[in-house]
Amino acid sequence: MTINKVAMEAVLTSHRRLRHRYERIVVEGAGSPAEINLREGDIANMGFAEAVDCPVILIADIDKGGVFAHLVGTVALLSQSEQNRIKGFVINRFRGDIGLLEPGLTWLEARTGKPVLGVIPYLQGFHLEAEDAIATEQVSADCGNPFRIIVPVLPRISNHTDVDPLRLHPDIDLRFIPPDAPVPPADLIILPGTKSVRSDLAWLQAQGWETAIQRHLRYGGKLLGICGGFQMLGTEIHDPEGIEGTAGNSRGLGLFNLQTRLENKKQLTRCSGHLSFSHTPVSGYEIHAGITEGEALKNPVVHFNHRSDGAISDDGLIMGTYLHGLFDQQAACDSILRWAGMSSPESPDHLALRETEIDRLANCVEAHLDMKKIHDLFTT
Repeated sequence: MTINKVAMEAVLTSHRRLRHRYERIVVEGAGSPAEINLREGDIANMGFAEAVDCPVILIADIDKGGVFAHLVGTVALLSQSEQNRIKGFVINRFRGDIGLLEPGLTWLEARTGKPVLGVIPYLQGFHLEAEDAIATEQVSADCGNPFRIIVPVLPRISNHTDVDPLRLHPDIDLRFIPPDAPVPPADLIILPGTKSVRSDLAWLQAQGWETAIQRHLRYGGKLLGICGGFQMLGTEIHDPEGIEGTAGNSRGLGLFNLQTRLENKKQLTRCSGHLSFSHTPVSGYEIHAGITEGEALKNPVVHFNHRSDGAISDDGLIMGTYLHGLFDQQAACDSILRWAGMSSPESPDHLALRETEIDRLANCVEAHLDMKKIHDLFTT
């Protein structure tokens, strides 16, 4: 059985389970439905839609340019049955006078025989967690001497939205450092999560980050590892069963007396407790394939009800934890930033901001889409 067939069966099983629980399901595609090289075995777009026999709305981003070519070209590259499945178009992130766009909308409907269900305007200053890609838009700090944080863009980076509250902080200059770029000076380095810790650790070492981190620590900079980044801080990472690739062991950065063993069973837990160094409440979640053991765990970062998590170095310069969402709560974010050396953090309320932005987006969508036609798609 091919990997695509196994994946499709898993997706369809999930879909059947959801259908038993909910009256309506909205499925988001991934990428373009007209990627010719990926059509065979497609499970993310039209392949799935054909398998479950559902209607499709095609959405295009006008901010990237060429929106009419995108829509017409995409439809043209689909099979006849897939074309019939397209029930309408939505144009996203439009700037300017809608009157200037209307002749194009009329042409599009005449050319394709399919309706435009709405045009969503560009929302200035809108911030919501990126789903897959790292948000590359730089948010400038408001102050003249910002607190500097850098994050390496690991090849298999995951849970990068952990740092979104820091990226949006008015007094922080947070930068994702891409491959082959020099490592700039910073107050705090954050090693993020990863889908393949041994491979990304080897990449990090090859890119010169190990030397840069040692220099950073010698000058009193702070270092935080989250999940896979935490595992990297130990002395060794063992993968005897080849969970993330070729079976074997990897030398860690050696900054904590810890060893991690990767195992098939993934830890997936919602957690709440308090930070050990400030007794500030904190909550989040763990999702990792690995058991970490060692002496460094005797000085943890977080205390939960019946266990502890993470490690803090004796000199207080290094911290590591499995807990995602560390910065989401305002008080916990302030506490960690004080540990990192920021004198008056005064973090924004990220959770309140997230809810406000979700409401803002929902109101915008409701105002600019033909919700009756979209509602009717659920009954066809």
